[in-house]
Amino acid sequence: MTGASQGIGLAIAEAMRQAGAIVHGMDIVPPAGQVSFTHHDGDVASASDVARIFSETGPIDILVNNAAITTGDGMLHEVTEASWDRVVDVCLKSVFLCSKAALPVMIERRRGVILSLGSVNALTGIHLAAYTAAKGGILSLTRLLAQQYGRFGIRANAICPGTILTESSRAAYNDAAALRDDLLALYPAHEFGAPADIAECAVWLASAESRFINGTSIVVDGGMSAVHRLPSLYP
Repeated sequence: MTGASQGIGLAIAEAMRQAGAIVHGMDIVPPAGQVSFTHHDGDVASASDVARIFSETGPIDILVNNAAITTGDGMLHEVTEASWDRVVDVCLKSVFLCSKAALPVMIERRRGVILSLGSVNALTGIHLAAYTAAKGGILSLTRLLAQQYGRFGIRANAICPGTILTESSRAAYNDAAALRDDLLALYPAHEFGAPADIAECAVWLASAESRFINGTSIVVDGGMSAVHRLPSLYP
């Protein structure tokens, strides 16, 4: 899985391992502490890095596309070309590269799961132009993968998390109390999610228990996308 060294990715990797999977994580940043899976250092936006790491892991049955970054850009006219390219490469191009690398063996074995992390941004478009566009692309690509490869026994689904409190996001919101309060107002229970909330959904979607779920996006956002209220993110 990609982006496995911290936050949601780390939680998914550890949960998959606890469920009995042999986990290989790919990340440009090494894990901060000891982990229960094999870490591979590499850039998910680099075709050569992806090819190298897939040759190291060998055949895989489950691919989790989790890697993502955001530069914090909000208004589209303020986004630089370099920022746009890097966000789209890490968030969306990586799904293409990793899925392309995983699919031949999945086709040969006639089984496989491709699970990608979208975002409520893809559904609401409230903030972060490049990130929102990339996450929207992931949802469309997920539907295409299901249509093209379902006949080979391969399922493709996406999870769209709401605001999840990781170590990095917790620190960011501590420094931006007004933004935190605006976001909290979007959640009916006035609380953010935890990485475990996403990890548990990921394990289920990767398991045989969800065998008839294919080509869809499951929203795990505590009801945020049902509120239809925009926070005051813009001046």
